[in-house]
Amino acid sequence: MENIRATAFDVFDEARLLDEHTDMIIKSNDREFQVHKIIMCGCSSYFRALFSNNCSRPQHFCEIPGISRDIMPLIIQYAYTRSVLITQENVLELLMAADMTLVSGLVDACCQFLESQLCPENCIGICRLTEDFSSCSKLLCKAQHYILQHFEEVLRVPEEFLELSLEQLEEIIGEDELNVKQEEVVFEAVLHWINHAPENRRQHIAVLLPKVRLGLMSSDYFINNVKCNALVMENEDCMPVIINAMKTLFDFNMDEPTNSELMHQLTRPRLPSSILLAFGGWRGGTSYTNKVEAYDVKADCWVNVTQEDERPRAYLGTAVLDEFVYCIGGYDQVECFNSVKKFNLITQTWHEAAPMYERRGFISVAVLDGLIYAIGGFDGHQWLKTVERYDPNTNQWTMMAPMNEKRSSACATSLQGRIYICGGFTGTEYLSSAESFDPETNQWTLIAPMSSRRISLGVVAYADRVYAIGGLDGASHLRSAEAYNPLTNIWSDVASMCNPRGSFGIEVVNGQLFAVGGYNGLSNTSNVERYDEKTDQWFDADEMAISRCALSCCVASGLPNMAQYAALRDIRRV
Repeated sequence: MENIRATAFDVFDEARLLDEHTDMIIKSNDREFQVHKIIMCGCSSYFRALFSNNCSRPQHFCEIPGISRDIMPLIIQYAYTRSVLITQENVLELLMAADMTLVSGLVDACCQFLESQLCPENCIGICRLTEDFSSCSKLLCKAQHYILQHFEEVLRVPEEFLELSLEQLEEIIGEDELNVKQEEVVFEAVLHWINHAPENRRQHIAVLLPKVRLGLMSSDYFINNVKCNALVMENEDCMPVIINAMKTLFDFNMDEPTNSELMHQLTRPRLPSSILLAFGGWRGGTSYTNKVEAYDVKADCWVNVTQEDERPRAYLGTAVLDEFVYCIGGYDQVECFNSVKKFNLITQTWHEAAPMYERRGFISVAVLDGLIYAIGGFDGHQWLKTVERYDPNTNQWTMMAPMNEKRSSACATSLQGRIYICGGFTGTEYLSSAESFDPETNQWTLIAPMSSRRISLGVVAYADRVYAIGGLDGASHLRSAEAYNPLTNIWSDVASMCNPRGSFGIEVVNGQLFAVGGYNGLSNTSNVERYDEKTDQWFDADEMAISRCALSCCVASGLPNMAQYAALRDIRRV
């Protein structure tokens, strides 16, 4: 049916170009276009009303002001073919014309084009443009979200930022979704905006300062850069903000009255731009879990986001593509799975994806170039060296070249266009070996072995190296960690974790590496610790609600509904 419709419209368009059977002339800026009234009316109620009410029937002629002679033919072309070439040069004028003539499909096409072009240089301009079009509400939301998520990048190309109105800037920096590594960035942005036009803007410091989360700053920065700032000191309206910030930062008992609402505003954490998710696992005995917890790095807090209709499983792999988390393979003490379930992070619903060719518990999973690799594992009878790859666009798995070694309870990651897998169990041997996969050649190559044999370890790409952490060496559970440099093919020791652990989750969030849960040699644990490569140190993080091992972790970024995975921001601090 769709093909018949397309063919018919091709015939109509050819007839238009040959001036066959046309019954209306549209004039725009001294240029005339022969059209068929019925086709134009089918495209937009604007043309239907225009032809019915404002046209002289004997002359079959209509003039449309306000649309240029270059844009009108594109409107007509879209009416006939439902397609038109949208470019950076014509998109704004075309959007305005499509909005004026109520050609909703073309408005949507222009909005989709602008969305695809969003970047730090133009996101504010696109946001301001779409505020004038009620039909562009979806693009407006996308542009606003882009500004918040890429705020620090927007500040590096500040032309549009510096032209924001006070109200626009106040709204942006007041949002929980504003993505900044440190709150100091927000204060510096306010100063930059004011100093662009100081005579007209200096008094606005009193309006903008309460929107900066001063209670989240380092105390040194606050004392040296905020409290003593000339703009702040000369404006009396800033003093209550400074006083309440000092009470928060230094726990001062001052005579001035405390504004609890302001103190909450000054200490309210921003929403994280990325969320760490922990799926499934084994709790001990015969207890397997379907629990999903989300870690809010800004609030250092875990949140239960479990959807109860998911089947409990452990020793699974997870991967994030677009808005979906894929849960791949696994084991529930009865069977190993080849099934794949995907969780829509926006709708919070589970869906089936194509199953793998092989059952894989104790699986390793990695993502490279938008494709998921399911590597090795145990099928319930034998340990595997086979590998298969999933394409979300076709919902199909493809068998790839096998590894050099059988590997169950290994761990994999991707770095600089290659996949790396380390350690694991062959069925008889605990491995120290590691290998890398080149998708261009579909070939696995052994690399330098780790210094320790490790199964049930954590492997993750971090700071341009491959980290192999913890696990079991055949005698004990390990705290040790080492990092592989692909340029030198050398492993180097890094700081050991505070706690031994195997069968744990591992991921990098906000520039720090997290080791989540696992088995410590005596029991399952809910403990979480984080590693900072810059200091080569481990620190405690908030514990999960439950103790579990054999879980899988992944990271989702830039979600429009991030608040559903974050700690509540409306709880007042005492």
